[in-house]
Amino acid sequence: MSQRRFHLLMAGTLTSALGLPLTALAQDDEVQRDYQIPLPEAPAGEVTFQPPLERDIPDNQYGDMVRKGRDLFLNTQALRGEYVFSEQNCANCHLDAGRLANSAPMWASFGVYPAYRGKNDKVNTLAERIQGCFTYSMNGKPPENGSEPLVAMQTYLHWMATGAPINESLPGRGYPKLEETEQGADRERGAEVYAQQCAVCHGDEGQGQKVGERQVFPPLWGDGAYNWGAGMHRVNTAANFIKANMPLGKPYSLTDQEAWDVAAFINSQERPQDPRRRTLDTLDETAEIFHDHHGFYGQEVDGKRLGDHADFGENPVPLDG
Repeated sequence: MSQRRFHLLMAGTLTSALGLPLTALAQDDEVQRDYQIPLPEAPAGEVTFQPPLERDIPDNQYGDMVRKGRDLFLNTQALRGEYVFSEQNCANCHLDAGRLANSAPMWASFGVYPAYRGKNDKVNTLAERIQGCFTYSMNGKPPENGSEPLVAMQTYLHWMATGAPINESLPGRGYPKLEETEQGADRERGAEVYAQQCAVCHGDEGQGQKVGERQVFPPLWGDGAYNWGAGMHRVNTAANFIKANMPLGKPYSLTDQEAWDVAAFINSQERPQDPRRRTLDTLDETAEIFHDHHGFYGQEVDGKRLGDHADFGENPVPLDG
């Protein structure tokens, strides 16, 4: 038994239901510190790194691969049915084609890999990190090592980080972390925030919006959403993203409490099953091993236990497929 598995099995099961006490569940970062000395926090203040402009992409084979990676980043749906089985694009969670500070920009992530990730209990290469996004956020199949989609995305990230220092936590990396609130995250309050601030783009039922066959605003729950294994299903991750980036075009317009509440509402809705569930016998085991964090997976909401189903969305691919 791995040390991480032991820690998670001993941590106990998730217990909260409608309101999610933020102090009750362990943070994944706390587990990671047992394995790898973390990079120091980036200093607060103005973002100093600026990625190159698209007009600076060179006109050669390298530049052609950068452009392919950019195009896939913006329209990951081009890989639908092969590697993608959700209705998400990379740029939905990494705004401005992965350029925007405080929206998990790609220029800030390239230089910190390889890195240990508690999620799969090993050191991940950049390629493996991208493959994980396909498995969970795209509810899909990871592109094979050396395949054009994977090489193109790595090349795009490499180009975006031109001139950036290596192995430094740059200001603007990831999503700014919100402090926990005294009231906790409440899904009922979050439903009101969603109706007022989010439904106009993402739909009353979280289904997103399409123009013809093209998805212009992504679904937030249901078969087209990120699955129960994606990082965005964590209430804290979603709250951090929402506060700094949503509603679109109005960052930091929600209060911290509103961000926590609407994240709890969105992430207490059903979505495709965690693909790691394919290899485990029970929902309880999946929740204990992989969901010791701020999430609703395995909890009872409105009389139904979330994740208690065999619906993997459109994804027919086994985890090791």
